[in-house]
Amino acid sequence: MREPTNHNGKATAQLELPGNSTTMKESFMSGAESLVHTLVGSGVDTCFTNPGTSEMHFVAALDRVPGIRCVLGLFEGVATGAADGYARLARKPAATLLHCGPGLANGLANLHNAKRAHVPMVNVIGDHATYHRVFDAPLTADIEGWARPISVWTRTTRCAKTVGIDAATAVQAARNTCGIATLILPSDASWNQGGSPAGRLPIAPPLSTAPDTIAAVARVLRSGEPAALMLTGTGLETDSLATAHRIAAVTHARLLAPTFNRLIERGRGRYPIALLPYPIDHAVAALAGLRHLILVGSQEPVGFFAYPDKPSLMKPNGSIVHVLARPEEDVAGALAALAAELAAPPVPPPPASRPEPAHGPVTSAAVAQTLAALIPEQAIIVDESISFGLGFYPGTRDAAPHDWLQLTGGAIGGGMPLATGAAVAAPGRRVINLEGDGSALYTVQALWTQAREMLDVTTIILSNRKYAILELELANVGANPGRTALDLFYLDSPALDWIRLAAGMGVEAARAETLEEFADLLAASYRRKGPFLIELVIP
Repeated sequence: MREPTNHNGKATAQLELPGNSTTMKESFMSGAESLVHTLVGSGVDTCFTNPGTSEMHFVAALDRVPGIRCVLGLFEGVATGAADGYARLARKPAATLLHCGPGLANGLANLHNAKRAHVPMVNVIGDHATYHRVFDAPLTADIEGWARPISVWTRTTRCAKTVGIDAATAVQAARNTCGIATLILPSDASWNQGGSPAGRLPIAPPLSTAPDTIAAVARVLRSGEPAALMLTGTGLETDSLATAHRIAAVTHARLLAPTFNRLIERGRGRYPIALLPYPIDHAVAALAGLRHLILVGSQEPVGFFAYPDKPSLMKPNGSIVHVLARPEEDVAGALAALAAELAAPPVPPPPASRPEPAHGPVTSAAVAQTLAALIPEQAIIVDESISFGLGFYPGTRDAAPHDWLQLTGGAIGGGMPLATGAAVAAPGRRVINLEGDGSALYTVQALWTQAREMLDVTTIILSNRKYAILELELANVGANPGRTALDLFYLDSPALDWIRLAAGMGVEAARAETLEEFADLLAASYRRKGPFLIELVIP
């Protein structure tokens, strides 16, 4: 049999990747080609990017190595936020491809949010060629130093030969820890020959909670002393919430979730859970009287900020904190084991009926009621509604079954990218982005990506023309502002024109000033293909 040859007529070896039936030519493969092969072989099939010169060989390799869908963002914060939204729905990592240190810096805010969401992500950052760094070119930066605080794993690959195994290890680290793995790729490691793809590396199952811990928590719950379970992560998925309600039914423990969460499966026919309120006084009141707080994938509740003469920790003084499962552990398994230890029988979800759209003034409660009436089956809600949306979560409890995504890290500007990534991960499901107008301006470029990719996203801009949350925070911290301070919070001079802004990004849009107009536009947006923006004017 004739030996395979490359385009120069030289003989090449062939490599069969583990877990991948594709036979590939190993000799004369570039580092970039081995990176793409390895990502595809490791199950990473989507990349959100805004590339630059150092990443051109990776970009070119995408034409030679099929299997990765690349989604362009006009700003790196869109790419990193979209990778977060994708992972929440796909339950596997996407890759990002960023340009040198400044590209990473542009994406850091939404990488912070992704870190707090405990999602897997493979962050690939191009860098100068290894021999070029010593000359301190303008884009030279401490990429590893910038990446470490948001990464569970960081490595700079050294040569084309190691790109494949480094990439496979990055995917393994991201999936094992549900965190961000950052691989820094010098451009000469990308363009040099000698690359070798690596196969998929094994993923360890999450750690199980020790039987002694299960028994100890069961004893606490049987004591009859006031107790609450605080759930997050996989504890907020349907099966886990059903288990938690079994536990609550036999022990009378309360069920709570942190204020902001990665994903909550909720709606009619599912099991509800209350969120800890954002205002610190309300949160302290919600936890008052507890003797035991049991953490199920969550951390001890702490105030979002420090305030004069208010506590940082929101649990009552003298209460005892117990850890049933840590975020990296098998939360669903721990709940199931606890329910078995308590011999807790199944309980049905509470009855619910679909509300009618609201009429009258545009208030938070009325908008929530209209949303609850019109949310389609299996919709994905991305909530960055900030101050006006405080009534949205409780007011949509009886909506059709849906997933609820929140901004976990507090870095505003995550909503539009999250919606973009979620729509890429879940085609066929309508994504509804509840978005404050001030927050939307941080990453408005995401609209362009939604238009380019024809993503089924309905963006609702809550147009109060100000940073209303900061007015609330002024009161919370006891500041005494004057005109100069207040002027920093208002967005009405000049007024923002969301219809024209959306049109400039290729997204059709319309303005609603009444609840009836809002309901009509909302329902119409579901019947169309691609993105649509509604500016809801808040009086």
